[in-house]
Amino acid sequence: MGCLLYTGHMKAKHFCTNHIVAIASLLTIAGPAFAQPNDLTPNLIHNRHTHHHNPKHEVVMPGSDGEHRSRFFTNRISDIVLPLPEEKDAYTFVVFGDRTGGPADGVNILADAVRDTNLFEPDLVMTVGDLVEGYNTTGPWITQMREYKAIMDELRCPWFPVAGNHDIYWRGDGRPPQEHETEYEMYFGPLWYAFEHKNSFFIVLYSDEGNPDTGERSISNPASQVMSQEQFDWLKSMLTQAKDAEHVFLFLHHPRWLRNSYGDDWDKVHEELVKAGNVTAVFAGHIHRMRYDPKDGIEYVSLATVGGGQSEVVPDTGWLHQYNIITVRKDQVAMASVPVGEAQNVREITGEFADEAYNLATRQLPVAGMIELDRTGSGSDDIAVKITNPTRYPIEVTVIPDSADSRWVFAPDHRHAKIEPGATTQFAYNIGRHAHAADHTFRIAEFVVDADILAPTFRYTIPTIHASIPMTLDMPAPLPSKAEELACTLDGNGDYLEVPSANIALPDGPITLECWFNPRRMQGRTGLVTKTENSEYGFFVSDGTPSFSIFLGDAYVDVAGERGSITTNTWHHMAGVYDGNQVRLYLDGNLIASQDAHASRRTNNLPLLIGADVTRNGDGTSFFNGQIDEVRVSTTARYHSSQFPLQRRFTRDDDTALLIHMDGTIGPWTYDESGHKAHPFMKGNAELISAR
Repeated sequence: MGCLLYTGHMKAKHFCTNHIVAIASLLTIAGPAFAQPNDLTPNLIHNRHTHHHNPKHEVVMPGSDGEHRSRFFTNRISDIVLPLPEEKDAYTFVVFGDRTGGPADGVNILADAVRDTNLFEPDLVMTVGDLVEGYNTTGPWITQMREYKAIMDELRCPWFPVAGNHDIYWRGDGRPPQEHETEYEMYFGPLWYAFEHKNSFFIVLYSDEGNPDTGERSISNPASQVMSQEQFDWLKSMLTQAKDAEHVFLFLHHPRWLRNSYGDDWDKVHEELVKAGNVTAVFAGHIHRMRYDPKDGIEYVSLATVGGGQSEVVPDTGWLHQYNIITVRKDQVAMASVPVGEAQNVREITGEFADEAYNLATRQLPVAGMIELDRTGSGSDDIAVKITNPTRYPIEVTVIPDSADSRWVFAPDHRHAKIEPGATTQFAYNIGRHAHAADHTFRIAEFVVDADILAPTFRYTIPTIHASIPMTLDMPAPLPSKAEELACTLDGNGDYLEVPSANIALPDGPITLECWFNPRRMQGRTGLVTKTENSEYGFFVSDGTPSFSIFLGDAYVDVAGERGSITTNTWHHMAGVYDGNQVRLYLDGNLIASQDAHASRRTNNLPLLIGADVTRNGDGTSFFNGQIDEVRVSTTARYHSSQFPLQRRFTRDDDTALLIHMDGTIGPWTYDESGHKAHPFMKGNAELISAR
């Protein structure tokens, strides 16, 4: 029984070949296209590019190449033998579509395609014609030619032109019989030619020779869309010369195989291509949309545009600016279309730059001002939001005040700005709401911010940022229900109450946070009442463990009870106290943890969330599942001893900064009894129901 020798740096490792064969068979089994969960992938739901056009690449097992060597090295013992790619030539090339038929500044899209292509450095780039706008005389044609070549010459690889009607057709006085053919061959290259590369043959054809009898050039008359006998004979000779090539690729401007105005002249060409037996694909452009029309084992591919006229009627099905990437192996060819401008520069995304982008996307936006709504739901004020650019590149931003409630009025309706690195721009608006009761149709107003980072090689889009506009409502206190006690119920999946930071009058110094709660489930990290984000204070009940955190000086002081001391489906009271010298945690009126501490509290402008933890941009996370009632924040240390009698309903006094009874709602708010109008806004599906 033979054995395979793995060559390691320190010592050799041996594995028996029968073991290798078994493992190799497992590694090369070709399963069905993955789209739905199965026994091996129960969590997989994947619906993009699920069809495998080609079989898996050929591989070799280490040491099985017949040579006395191995290409695999380790000094570890493992039961897994990893297959290696075959050591045979494989290469990529890129195909560009039409540049012309669109605006003059479409050359910027061509330049984007060039920059994209340079990121992955293919062996070569092919075009499929319509390089210059043309339809002109020699002078402007020369100018356009120089512009196109100057952009294409930025490629790190060779590129090869194809002539299209825009490159050849003459308009204006002095039309020569050959129109722009002379200039084309002088500055771009032969009208038809071929070359070899890595055992492949590339053939470029010319599809605008015109009517062989009249010389008329037309893109709509079939009599003008024929191949001359001279070019046809040359093509046949090239197919003969390429008979031993692994692949033959053809390139021309007009997709004549589509017939219509092209007539049936391509039929004779197709017969020769099929007869050759090794023609893999034919590429064309002109129609400014993608199409794939295989026939008789030959892949006919039409490209869209790289800066040409583009309707973008259905971009996802081929009306877009794009280029094709072709990967060639001996027995198969892979093709992929990439929208122009979508390739990202790996080397540009440094750790520092990625962190800056993260800071831009997640930083809470400071909003200045407060809209005070009266009991009719109306009010207005001047509101401003500041945006700071923390990145090393300029950013472009659009700031739109918006609401799903049509009674809001915004002036202006949006603003644009370019913000230089490190700079801050303030966007000011007058925002108001027409009188209408704050009923169930009420929706908040917010700033919607879209930003792009303008890096040298890519425009990085930041996910849309939302910033709530601060507001208070002069809402009447709801009367407590005589029939039942109400509480807020939260489903643990995006429900919470939000109290704006500006509405909580809580100076530095002593604090008491307390609430009643009845959990249904406490699995994993769970926020109960929090304002914590490298600052402030909050309750957590993660995995049934009560804890109180408060940021003093340079760090959090955390006090916590025993894991599992909170039971589900039971009402509990929790209180967190900081008296200036000690942090204490109480559960159901009993002191369960304490720690001496003395420092200033670190504050933030984030909202206080009831039923969740707060993120750095003010959103909720780590949601609570259950009921919450009687939330109170005080500017004094209310509890000092090891025990105190419980109150099911709190009372308001001069030290009350926030007091939520959950007695009722007006529109999306429930009432703050403290007098500070810090009425919590109910998010998600939060609602008041009978306290159970």
